Amino acid sequence: MKRLHIKRLLLVATLLTSGIAYGNEYSHSYEACMQKAFSTLDIVTCISNEYERQDQRLNDNYQQLRSQLSSERRDQLLTAQRAWITYKEANCSFYADPEGGTMARINANSCLLSETTQRADELENLMYP
Repeated sequence: MKRLHIKRLLLVATLLTSGIAYGNEYSHSYEACMQKAFSTLDIVTCISNEYERQDQRLNDNYQQLRSQLSSERRDQLLTAQRAWITYKEANCSFYADPEGGTMARINANSCLLSETTQRADELENLMYP
């Protein structure tokens, strides 16, 4: 059982460091951190640090996009952003299965990271050139 857990942990670490989870590209420091990660705590720390970077990028992109929009479109963006936050929280909370052990913690944090990165990309693509 423990050997299976280690194999699953290594698989997740490999997927996360390869950047293929949802097709997102993460920072080089995240990839380097994940390469050095040995324990669940190490992996969660790497994910949390990258989440902070991606969340800041999302917020920057949101503010920049907002500044390009009319008042009506800003209201629409705010409504969409609030709906996305509700979705992200509900979806990623589902991954935090209380019976899922350490993998559930990694999966929940990975969900937050990938959803946030994906939304940051989406907002960036919506900006005018």
